[in-house]
Amino acid sequence: MVTRRFLYKIGAAVLLFGCGIHASAQALQSGYFMEGYTYRHLMNPAFEAERNYVSIPALGNVYAGTKGNVALGNFIYKYNGDQLTTFMSNTVSAEEFLGDLRDNNRINANVNLTLLSVGFKKWGGFNTIGLSVRSNTSASLPYDLLKFMKVGMQREREVYDMGNLGVNSQNYVELALGHSRAINEHLRVGGKLKFLIGAAYASLKMNDMRVEMSGDKWMVHADGEMNASVKGLIMPTKAEMGRKLTDPSQGTLLDWENADFNSDDIGPSGFGMAVDLGAVYKLNDTWTFSASLLDFGFMSWSHTIKAKTLNKPWEFDGFHELAVDSELGDDDPMSLKSQADDLGKDLENFASFHREENDGSALNMLGATLILGAEYTLPAYNKFKVGLLSTSRLQGRYSWWEARLSANVSPVKWFDAGVNGSVSTIGSSFGWIVNFHPKGFNLFVGMDQIIGEVNPQCIPVDNMNMSVSVGMNVTF
Repeated sequence: MVTRRFLYKIGAAVLLFGCGIHASAQALQSGYFMEGYTYRHLMNPAFEAERNYVSIPALGNVYAGTKGNVALGNFIYKYNGDQLTTFMSNTVSAEEFLGDLRDNNRINANVNLTLLSVGFKKWGGFNTIGLSVRSNTSASLPYDLLKFMKVGMQREREVYDMGNLGVNSQNYVELALGHSRAINEHLRVGGKLKFLIGAAYASLKMNDMRVEMSGDKWMVHADGEMNASVKGLIMPTKAEMGRKLTDPSQGTLLDWENADFNSDDIGPSGFGMAVDLGAVYKLNDTWTFSASLLDFGFMSWSHTIKAKTLNKPWEFDGFHELAVDSELGDDDPMSLKSQADDLGKDLENFASFHREENDGSALNMLGATLILGAEYTLPAYNKFKVGLLSTSRLQGRYSWWEARLSANVSPVKWFDAGVNGSVSTIGSSFGWIVNFHPKGFNLFVGMDQIIGEVNPQCIPVDNMNMSVSVGMNVTF
């Protein structure tokens, strides 16, 4: 029970962190094939806007979305009418909880807020300048972790493999300078150079984590690492907090209970650079093909706290020489309570994170995105277009792929509308967009994933796939 209780804490922390706030799109993918949509260049820097534009500060492009193959309803359940409980409750059966889970349960969330953006035709092409705030978080929750938290040991021998457990969150301010131009009547290319100012970064991943349980022995092997880069974050160790230690190696354990933040020490936590590259090839009046690679770059983080597990197996083969009638009672070192307390401390020492001495820096690649598009214009009515969009997120264990089929119509010069459906490795969805772009003004609103039932905190209950985007810009 000590093992299960301890790993439950790890899993609960990951669930809480992972559900906090990643879809790869920087803008509304429902508008990718819509020429009147001002922010197509965020998905392919070769695109040019229909007109010069200036965004209304903080309202030019607002995007927030989540994507995943699990949702809040997989972890929170109703009972006794309107009361709520977690999946750990005895009122929720293991079959009910585990039946809806995948081998790898993933949750992604993305926020992109354009503070200011300008686009204008000059120097033989179309140019963009954009300042935005971006937040990307991904979580990977292996089935065995959730099964272990729910059922523990049911058979004579149980083996749980939780090596794909991980959370990654990157939050930064982005300044992007873009230029696109026509090479000839068929080909147009573009690129962006991005300067990044880091606000916060956190990464927790288990390279290997196994729990083996039998009637006469338990064994835990944990090989994990954690990085956190937030200027002002205070993360002491057990020794620094004067905790009583039964093993000298416990002194470097992170003391989560006493973590704090110094609000007087707020500032950048890192710097980085990235590029976007794109091309559009118009084969004829009917077919157009496009491709782009986004966010290919890195972040160099400072003020980094690094920690690792001890990366060696821990074994428990039962309590020995129990002092049952000792005059010292529970204070006897051989009493059941004392041995159980030592067991918990030993497990925490082996499976928790120990702070490492480092220079306070960390270097990591951004999660890049590859987008491929094919657009067909109906010959009999060139105001109607069909597009197929492939989006691949390239980020290790957090990678995913999506295919989106869109149908768009532009009945008049100043109005576009479209609907689309998508399938992906972490969920399917439907989307839509309406776009008003008369001279002098642009207003768009849409969703890449239609929002279903949400709780009072606007978190999806039955389906994690949801997004919303809205923007207002002045055109000239």
